[in-house]
Amino acid sequence: MESRNLYIRILFGINMLNNLSNKFSSYFYFIFRVLVGLFFLLHGIQKLFSGNFAINLIGIAGIIEFLAGILIILGLWTRFAALIAGITMIVAYFYVHFPGGFNPLTNGGELALMYLVAFLVLFSYGAGKWGIDRS
Repeated sequence: MESRNLYIRILFGINMLNNLSNKFSSYFYFIFRVLVGLFFLLHGIQKLFSGNFAINLIGIAGIIEFLAGILIILGLWTRFAALIAGITMIVAYFYVHFPGGFNPLTNGGELALMYLVAFLVLFSYGAGKWGIDRS
């Protein structure tokens, strides 16, 4: 009888979490979108305004990070911005990090891969409820 009560309490707790998740999912996605865009924008600002900007692969990445970050924060052309940013992260991983080995934990590429996954999510779901696109 005690194990049945425990089972019911666990199911009730999981059901409560599912209800909470469903109720606030649009808020969570908005926070996710804005934070990913903000952090990507900050990487672009760092590259563009560090005092040694040059038109090379890193400079182009900085421009893409800056513009894509702004677009993602605003929810404007979110899917397009996420696609371009995701391609940039693939290039960054294979051009900068992969020569140091396959393992992203040892070659420093884990952030590029995490951004890539975040951009796949943004590409799939678009701007969400509170974006200019409202997709």
